[in-house]
Amino acid sequence: MHPTIAPESPRSADSRALIAESQLALEAVYPPEEIFSLDAEDLAREAAAFLVARDAAGRAIGCVALVDCGGYGEVKRLFVRPDGRGHGLARALMAALEAEARGRGLAEVLLETGDRLCPAVALYESIGYRARGPFGAYPEHPASLFMGKGVA
Repeated sequence: MHPTIAPESPRSADSRALIAESQLALEAVYPPEEIFSLDAEDLAREAAAFLVARDAAGRAIGCVALVDCGGYGEVKRLFVRPDGRGHGLARALMAALEAEARGRGLAEVLLETGDRLCPAVALYESIGYRARGPFGAYPEHPASLFMGKGVA
């Protein structure tokens, strides 16, 4: 699988579908009060880059967003459709996100993920993200794991 990864509008039909699938996946694991996600309209309003991965046929198969928070970037909406998993696509999306962060002059990328999202946590650890405390407006929460990585 040789996907292309490029910025797209979070409001496009393909982007909205990926965001909706990502939300359903989170809701299958966590109650609403433990989900801290952004929808397409939120991402369009934020200083965000929404990256979409497409397969050779042009089908949207994954996404990730980088929200520019000024001094750091935040990872939101890393998601790969089930039939696209196991090919390194999430790793490729994160590499593209980190390149975007560097291009914006951001020295650090931070994220909040869930304690039961073991494959995601393993991915983040394997690419150099380390545990840290809450950041931004996130509350301390038992279901939340906070991680960060320098990318400068």
